[in-house]
Amino acid sequence: MDCRCCASSLDRPGDYCLVCRSANADTVVVECDAERATVTALFDDEIVAQRTVTTTRETDERWAPTERRNFAGRIADEARRKRPEEVYATGDRDVISAVRAELRYPFYRVEDDDPIEAVRRKRGQPALEVVEATVEEKLGGSHSTVIGGRAGRRTLQTVAEHPHVKKIIPGPIDAGGSGSRTGVRAKATRADQHGNVRLLIRDGSSVQENRIVTTAGNRELGEHVGADLNEALADAELQG
Repeated sequence: MDCRCCASSLDRPGDYCLVCRSANADTVVVECDAERATVTALFDDEIVAQRTVTTTRETDERWAPTERRNFAGRIADEARRKRPEEVYATGDRDVISAVRAELRYPFYRVEDDDPIEAVRRKRGQPALEVVEATVEEKLGGSHSTVIGGRAGRRTLQTVAEHPHVKKIIPGPIDAGGSGSRTGVRAKATRADQHGNVRLLIRDGSSVQENRIVTTAGNRELGEHVGADLNEALADAELQG
């Protein structure tokens, strides 16, 4: 395949052109299970490249984490070659979580029997503003205390990394709930009419309700952001 802008030869179809600095793909869709992943590159909703990455599942627990990191790294390398605007993924949660950690592009889970068609439908919706800011820049409000210690802080970091989250406003802590030994758990709840969602963080008998201000603008788009947040929390083993 040649570059669509300067006709230079590309190493692989859909690769970013290093000659004229032009993208030949704008979206990557990753479909993966524990031993096999298909990386599909799209440009204007048309498939321009597909490549399969495989691995052999490591049965020895000592080497399993290394095998998983290597597998995720190879999948991520395929995505990075395209320099996409966004990445969508479906399939094995552990593999997706490892791939997400390797990439710095807007990253979303998509659940559908035909993930590529689902991505096409989703891309047809109005584009949301992307917010590039650190967790410290997104964290505000009069209640600076966050329950859960490091796990609570990791929860906010996970939420703040979502590109459509503008601000996190911690709320008061209610210590009157029922006790739990499951550790820190979090869940994004139903969006309001402005597209903002609530984030409930539970730690034992304590519950904190945090307001998540998004760029969604309405309830329907806010529901999509909330679903993305719950998927990210689940990937981080914090959702519940």
